[in-house]
Amino acid sequence: MFAKLENLKNTYEDLERQLADPEVPPDQERYRKLAKAHADLKEIVERFKNYEAVKNQIAESAPLLQDEDNDIREMAREELKHLEAEAARLEQDLTLLLLPADPLDDKNIILEIRAGTGGEEAALFAADLFRMYARYAEGRGWTAEILSMSDAAAGGCKEVIALLSGKKAYSYLKYEAGTHRVQRVPVTESQGRIHTSAATVAVMPEAEEADVDLKPDDLRFDVFRSSGPGGQSVNTTDSAVRVTHIPTGITVSCQDEKSQHKNKAKALKVLRSRLLQAEQDRLHAEQAANRRSQVGSGDRSERIRTYNFPQGRVTDHRVNLTLYKLEQILEGDIQEIVDALTTAAQAEKLKAQSEL
Repeated sequence: MFAKLENLKNTYEDLERQLADPEVPPDQERYRKLAKAHADLKEIVERFKNYEAVKNQIAESAPLLQDEDNDIREMAREELKHLEAEAARLEQDLTLLLLPADPLDDKNIILEIRAGTGGEEAALFAADLFRMYARYAEGRGWTAEILSMSDAAAGGCKEVIALLSGKKAYSYLKYEAGTHRVQRVPVTESQGRIHTSAATVAVMPEAEEADVDLKPDDLRFDVFRSSGPGGQSVNTTDSAVRVTHIPTGITVSCQDEKSQHKNKAKALKVLRSRLLQAEQDRLHAEQAANRRSQVGSGDRSERIRTYNFPQGRVTDHRVNLTLYKLEQILEGDIQEIVDALTTAAQAEKLKAQSEL
């Protein structure tokens, strides 16, 4: 491990020398590549330098354990205890940073939320979940763009598809995929009984044209008139677009825009991301990876997380994490959950690596 870290440090320092070369900045393409490579290595190299500095301090302090002065020996023991704990922590950090990075982590995401079991209440919950993720995105300085939304008659939404754009969006939210369950008393419940409903969440990396090769012969486009809550020009032209990927049968519809061209572009964006995710799932299955399922049937029993309103509780069943701050979480305060899921995933990777 340390030989690899030493090589990374040498590479980092070489990149710094190249970036300082006055002949490099005018070549913008080369400069961008060097700057990105430098930024990618910065965290692990700085952590390694900190580790080296701590190890040097340990080496300098160790001889003081043999000093004739009792007070100096005691001070040395206390300092070494602290330094060795710090070295162990940094070594653990470096081990995690050396884990193979998910090549999709830097991508924006296509977020799909669908109401599952529970009728009107499920549609309201789906809207709550979208608001939660939109607020989280806002807090991180990301942008959220709705690509498609199907409103429910009594409020909420039957389905919403959105693009969340921001630094490492996929790395933060990729573990949110699955079935989310809510337990609460619906507004329409006169007896005060608690109902259980569900909504499914899919998180897919945004696919660029270079990521997925869409052959024209594999696509079928259908246009139709938009339907929905109304609005000027909504139902007067065939602006809605449905695209079908013939080899897989995957279908995407978009009708939010008045322009057929814009709806087509949005539908293709979602289709590319679904195909990219499908290919990732196939590869992971071939590698026998124990990866969480993206979206179940929406049945109440298939759940990754429960939002219990009477108790003000949110429980993520995968990591046995329970937090009693439901209101804050639905306002987008989900970082503690995100961190717990990321830590659990890293532990799984470390375990898998140690078994190789």
